[in-house]
Amino acid sequence: MKTLLLATLASAALAIPAHADELVLTPTGMSFEDAAFAVESAIVGRGLVIDYTSHVGEMLERTRADMGSDVVLFDNANIYLFCSAALSRQVMEADWQNIANCPYGIQVIERPGEEVVIGYVRRAAETMAPVNDLLAEIVEEATF
Repeated sequence: MKTLLLATLASAALAIPAHADELVLTPTGMSFEDAAFAVESAIVGRGLVIDYTSHVGEMLERTRADMGSDVVLFDNANIYLFCSAALSRQVMEADWQNIANCPYGIQVIERPGEEVVIGYVRRAAETMAPVNDLLAEIVEEATF
């Protein structure tokens, strides 16, 4: 039993990534509507399809009272979900477990009293570098 526990702990330690994923946020200097349009345009302009837009800010505000909270987290917050068949194949051929990172998401976030930001999660896995590059390019295009 002790050997099994040690083996389990050892394998769990090996599974911990050396670096953690990171939320990258870029200030926009734009209104929420303009930033959202810029993100949508940058995604679609690459021939990609936005599969789903999650209106997480609206959902959290709609359910705030039901959750017994008086905290307004966002004035607006959307997550745009999309995928690239070419990049997905590339990163999943490198490591099939990258399936957990698909679809990709870019967030447009407006917090009370703060500047609108555009964000994405930069994945620590080296095999996700091509996706990280794509997300960074889309954010850069949307913010300039």
